[in-house]
Amino acid sequence: MLLSVTLTPLESPRWRDYALLDSGDGLKLERFGPYVMARPEAQATWGRSLPVAEWEQADAVFKATGEESGGHWDFRTKIAGEWEMTYPLQAQPGEGDPKTVLRFAVMTTPGRHLGVFPEAAAAWDFIAQAVRSRGTESRILNLFGYTGIASLAAAAAGAAVTHVDASKKAITWARHNQALSDLHDKPIRWIVDDALKFVQREVRRGVHYDGILLEPPKFGRGPKGEVWDVYRSLPRLMQACAQVLSPKPLFAMLTLYAVPASAIHLQQMLAEMLAGRSGVIDGGELVTREHSAGRLLSHAVFARWRST
Repeated sequence: MLLSVTLTPLESPRWRDYALLDSGDGLKLERFGPYVMARPEAQATWGRSLPVAEWEQADAVFKATGEESGGHWDFRTKIAGEWEMTYPLQAQPGEGDPKTVLRFAVMTTPGRHLGVFPEAAAAWDFIAQAVRSRGTESRILNLFGYTGIASLAAAAAGAAVTHVDASKKAITWARHNQALSDLHDKPIRWIVDDALKFVQREVRRGVHYDGILLEPPKFGRGPKGEVWDVYRSLPRLMQACAQVLSPKPLFAMLTLYAVPASAIHLQQMLAEMLAGRSGVIDGGELVTREHSAGRLLSHAVFARWRST
């Protein structure tokens, strides 16, 4: 297996309904469909490029408190309780225009999030292309799947998807996104469960998957109060994931937010998980690019393995 130590900034130029307008002074100014939002961003340590007057035209501003993800929205204009955004999945090389447009609901939440992580769009393209490359139906496992956009990308490309999240609210949101994307006939299992317990049961059942997505939080709780601590729980989860990979898997991808880990660290963890399999590992950061000054804003570190 080839282990690359080149750090790749992974971004998508395909967005139409989202834009990072500007960032700086610990904030970012973004457009989500028809609305402009200002949110905290610890990585934006530089100065803003756009004038203050443009920032003051934001439709909503998230006012953070000292608690992690704590705060409230300050609405400056009337915003719909829910609105729709779209993302066109990239076609396979040589296919021409993309044939699938993902549609999903976006809304402000009690935290600073809106139900979509725009920096993950390039990963959605990667997943869809990997699934299409097999030519036959693949089985994909999405752990900590949140509102399901990655699962929809895999299903739209022809995969049978098992989507696991500890939040019933997130699963309900993901089902709604499936309906908006008109993918109701696609084989997706939506499961509310603790990720580690679920995979350990799949090991005992002898179930296998051709691709695995892991996007674990730093800390969390399962639906029955199970404690998730990424430092203690992730190694155990990856050991279990290694046992549910099919003999000829397509890919595995690990992404971490708000955790002091390097992409090199994640690549090495994947290398151990995929030991003995023929493939290539790379890694880097999920980024968005400012429209104002062209700077790259980093949001998460990732590593991914692809079969060869």
